[in-house]
Amino acid sequence: MRGFSVAERRNRLARRHFLSSNGSAPDAAIATGLVGLHATDPATPYLSLWARSAGFVTDDLDRQLYQQRALVKHLAMRRTLWLVDTGDLAMVQSAASDRVADNERRRLIADVQKAGVAADGQRWLDAACAAVLDYLAEHGPASSRELREALPELAGTYDPAPGKRWGGAVSLAPRVLTVLSVRGDVIRGPNDGSWTVSRPRWVTAADWLGERHEPVPADAARAELTRRWLRAFGPATAEDIKWWLGTTMTAVRKALADIGAVRVDLHGSPGFALPDDLEAEPDVEPWCALLPGLDPTTMGWYQRDWYLGDHRGQVFDTNGNAGPTAWWNGRVVGGWYQDSDARIQLQLLEDPGRQARRALQRRADELTDWLDGVRVTPRFLSPLTKATAAR
Repeated sequence: MRGFSVAERRNRLARRHFLSSNGSAPDAAIATGLVGLHATDPATPYLSLWARSAGFVTDDLDRQLYQQRALVKHLAMRRTLWLVDTGDLAMVQSAASDRVADNERRRLIADVQKAGVAADGQRWLDAACAAVLDYLAEHGPASSRELREALPELAGTYDPAPGKRWGGAVSLAPRVLTVLSVRGDVIRGPNDGSWTVSRPRWVTAADWLGERHEPVPADAARAELTRRWLRAFGPATAEDIKWWLGTTMTAVRKALADIGAVRVDLHGSPGFALPDDLEAEPDVEPWCALLPGLDPTTMGWYQRDWYLGDHRGQVFDTNGNAGPTAWWNGRVVGGWYQDSDARIQLQLLEDPGRQARRALQRRADELTDWLDGVRVTPRFLSPLTKATAAR
C-alpha cells in the first residue's frame, strides 16, 4: 500500500494549491484547479488570488466574473457560496447544489406556513419565484431591495428565533432569492459594491449565461467532482471528502468506487488517492503565504492536524470558519490582521525561525502595499482575530 508522509502531503499542497510557484497561472486556472474559491466573504476570492498570482489586481477577477463571465458565484457544497468555473456549473449543481436546494425549499415552505404568511407554503413559494423570474426577464438585473419593493409576492416575515434575544421579524424575500439561486435559476450578476462588499444585482441564468447545460446525473457529477477534488487535495480520507462535499458517506463510497480510487496510508490513517496519482512528490523550495479567512486551502479538509498542529482552536471559530492564516512550508504558524493604520501585522503562534519570520514579514509588507489603505475585515472572527480586536 502506498504511504504518504505529512511532509509529502505538504509538498503536494504547495504545488497543487499554487502557493510555491512563481505565480504565473491564470486566475481562472487557479479557481478551477482548486475546484472553486470560497466567496461567502466577498473579499476572500480576491485575497486568495493575490496570494497565488503575481501581479494580480482586483479588476482581473471582476473581468472574469462580470465581463467574460468565465467564473460565477454559486451556492453549493455545505451551503457555502463558491466562485466556480462557469463550465463546471452543471456538474456542481447536480453534485451538491440540488441537495442544498431541496433543503432550503423545504425549510422555507415550513417557515411560511408556521409564520401564517400562507396556508399553502409551496404555492406561496412557487408564486414568489415566478414573480421574481418574470420581473428579471422584463427589467434586467435588479437588487434585492428593488425586487422587494416591486413585488408584493415577496411580502411576508418570519421569526427565526421566537422568544430569543436575536429573534424578531425577518423578511422572507432573501430566502426566496436563495432558493432561486441555489437551484440555478438566478445568478449574482453585477456588484453594486466594491470588491470588499457584496451588493449583487440578480439576473436570470438564461440572460447571464445563455442556454443552460444539460443536467448531469447526480452520481456521475459527484464522481467527477470527487475526482477533481482528489487531484487538488488528495490524498485524503473519506471523512474529508464527505465533509467537503456536504454529502453522505454512502455517496462518497460510491463516488470513490466509480473513479477507481485506491486505498493509501496517510501517516497511520486510511485514505484514498487517484490511481494515476501515486508518484513521489519532490521537495519544494521554502515558501510562505498569507491566506485570507475561509481560503479554500485552510478550509480544504475535515481532518486538519497535519497542517494546523496545535493551532486549530486559535485560527478556527466554533462553527468551523477559518480566519486569516500565516503559512510556512505547508503548515499554519499563525495569522495576520490589519491594524488601525491599515498595515498588515503578523500574529505568530510559534517561532518558525528567522528565515520564515523575514519571508512572512516581506509578504505582509507586500499585502499592505497592495491593499493601499483599503480596509478588509473578515466576516467570521477567529479567536486569534478576536484577541487582537479586543486590545
